[in-house]
Amino acid sequence: MMSWPEQVVRVQSLSESGMRAIPNQYIKPPTQRPVFKLASQFDRHPDIPVIDLHNLFGKDPILHLDTLRRISTACRDWGFFHAVNHGVSHELMRRARQVWRDFFSLPLQVKQEYANAPTTYEGYGSRLGVEKGAILDWSDYFFLHYLPVSSRNQSKCPEQPSCCREVVAEYSCEVVKLCRTLLKAMSTDLGLKEEYIENAFGGDDMEASLRVNFYPKCPQPELTLGLSSHSDPGGITILLPDRDVARLQVRKDGDWITVNPVPDSLIVMVGDQIQVMSNAIYTSAEHRVVVNSAKDGVSLAMFFNPKSDLVMKPAEELVSEERPALYDAMTFEHYRRHMRMKGPCGKARLESLKFNSP
Repeated sequence: MMSWPEQVVRVQSLSESGMRAIPNQYIKPPTQRPVFKLASQFDRHPDIPVIDLHNLFGKDPILHLDTLRRISTACRDWGFFHAVNHGVSHELMRRARQVWRDFFSLPLQVKQEYANAPTTYEGYGSRLGVEKGAILDWSDYFFLHYLPVSSRNQSKCPEQPSCCREVVAEYSCEVVKLCRTLLKAMSTDLGLKEEYIENAFGGDDMEASLRVNFYPKCPQPELTLGLSSHSDPGGITILLPDRDVARLQVRKDGDWITVNPVPDSLIVMVGDQIQVMSNAIYTSAEHRVVVNSAKDGVSLAMFFNPKSDLVMKPAEELVSEERPALYDAMTFEHYRRHMRMKGPCGKARLESLKFNSP
């Protein structure tokens, strides 16, 4: 079984030790260090999209079409958007955040019972990638498989807090419903059959997994990142962000824009496989996470991905003489393995799939 190349250090333990300077292994090169600018400071950028999804679930065809148009613009121009009135209970969102805050507050020896390995990443972890001596991110996480049902392992989900398994099941169920609705909307907007993307991802065999991110307080937030620059390798991601601390940064036209929280919203991100399948009509969102010296943070990312052994390529309906296929075909497992081995690296992996790429 593959193992981590070095002893795993829990970032939360480093943070709580009272150190004033972070270890060298967490210091990013100057070109990768964070910039702290709010979206409002970029006058040439339009507002970050906030989309009310209420009419996506309704029966008014005009309002439904208007919502599709807004989703289309966001997916083409930004690769992500805030979703409000998304159908996931605000109380459930609050409980989901709180139960994981409670988990990360447990004694280290309790959390260590769920320590993960780089084979599946499932469990309690503190790094991505298996390169020895790699520069690491200032975060811990917990990773769980949710779909297909055969991939679920109840014993991997924490027993403490006592309500954790119940909340995880309820939250995951609701977010997966939203994912399916959004995939239908994207298929329709792209001129494909409503079920096209879902079927291309494997239908009932599609994969869904939950990654809970914990970002401890950092004494030198200007030198490191909670999560390095990357685009998500899969289909779409639904992110439940911090309520009151702006940590997420999205790359737009070469600039890093700090995304301010929108009350009771979920953040929808286009992943690389949707960019590939849409033949680059949609763009995946390159993003990263900054950390904070005053407050720790918790976020929940639900990844909705193709079945691992399926070959992903541009949809034939979106390929023509005028717009030839831009990407080579590859199984999702082979594509995802790059991040699991190398860790986050911007959009380099996606660019390498382009025909005629160096």
